[in-house]
Amino acid sequence: VAFHPMNEIPPEDEREAMERELVIVGLVGMIDPPREEVKVAVAECRTAGIRPIMITGDHPLTAMAIAKELDITRNEQVYTGVQLSKTSPEELREIVKDVSVYARVSPEHKLNIVQALQENGHVSAMTGDGVNDAPALRRADIGVAMGITGTDVSKEAADMVLLDDNFATIVAAVKEGRTIYDNIRKFIKYTLSSNTGELFVMVVAPFLGMPLPLLPTQILWINLVTDGVPGLALAVEEAEKGTMAREPQNPKAGVFADGLGVSILWTGFLMGILSLGVGFWGFMQGYDTAVWRTMVFTTLTLAQMSNALSTRSFRDSLFDLGLFSNRIMTWAIIITFALQIALIYVPFANTFFSTAPLNALQLGICLAVSVLMLVILETVKWFRFRK
Repeated sequence: VAFHPMNEIPPEDEREAMERELVIVGLVGMIDPPREEVKVAVAECRTAGIRPIMITGDHPLTAMAIAKELDITRNEQVYTGVQLSKTSPEELREIVKDVSVYARVSPEHKLNIVQALQENGHVSAMTGDGVNDAPALRRADIGVAMGITGTDVSKEAADMVLLDDNFATIVAAVKEGRTIYDNIRKFIKYTLSSNTGELFVMVVAPFLGMPLPLLPTQILWINLVTDGVPGLALAVEEAEKGTMAREPQNPKAGVFADGLGVSILWTGFLMGILSLGVGFWGFMQGYDTAVWRTMVFTTLTLAQMSNALSTRSFRDSLFDLGLFSNRIMTWAIIITFALQIALIYVPFANTFFSTAPLNALQLGICLAVSVLMLVILETVKWFRFRK
């Protein structure tokens, strides 16, 4: 900022002289700073195994200054559009391994960078708001368009529209996605391990000389009510501790990866052994068939409740999570338990489901074995993931 001292305003044709012999007053700098939450979001990305890359049309010095402020880069490397235009695809594949800041680039360069990252085996997400960003948004595994400043073309090309144009929202979406994926795997584990337990009981019982341990109506009850209600409660489980502190899931890995298939089998076998063991004990005691069958039915149902509680987290103890932190799960178990008790002691239910009232000892054994199931599951989890 400067001024030219004068006593009067000169004529129109002499005003160019006003721009000479100026007296400087000071300098004015302008900056469009990143949002405060972006730096935290970038740090969370790094912790989550996500590498943030800046691709901008700004001057290289401006791009590098912002990148360092946000900790996007930890070196001095910045590539410009001019340099990228002279780079072969093979060279670009090597460049993108280390360079995280690109300045003065064109939409074509964005597309080339995305392709190079994908050819190196990375899953890429690209943000954009202009018409020219559409090819890169389409090419990226996840195209993210800006909802406020984005054009209609970019929104149509994208897989996701960011309504608030905030980078931190993308990170929040990643966390939500990981949580949903975890909960899907929990639901699968709970349902299939419960079904494995039922199958074990039905297959092994005849080899022990026992009649059918479960009747069709009882199996239907287990599959519709006992499996369904707590299973749905797992879908609303909160994110686990460390959700954003682990590497991204391998897109080529199946849903049964990381030992989930083995966990389903041994959990199901444990449930089946305990439930059938209770029934076999009642069978050897000479109890009426309806009584020991009801004991199998009840033990299997309550053991599934223990399985549901333990499945709330793959790593953390139930007591670390909080026994009642998932209120929907708490109510699901209370309701399921109440309905199971009704099936045992309500005469109409006895007739329809072929159950029989249990005395205190028989019901106590069913409860104790189901608690034992929970203790075993939590103990195995502790030994597996202790540090």
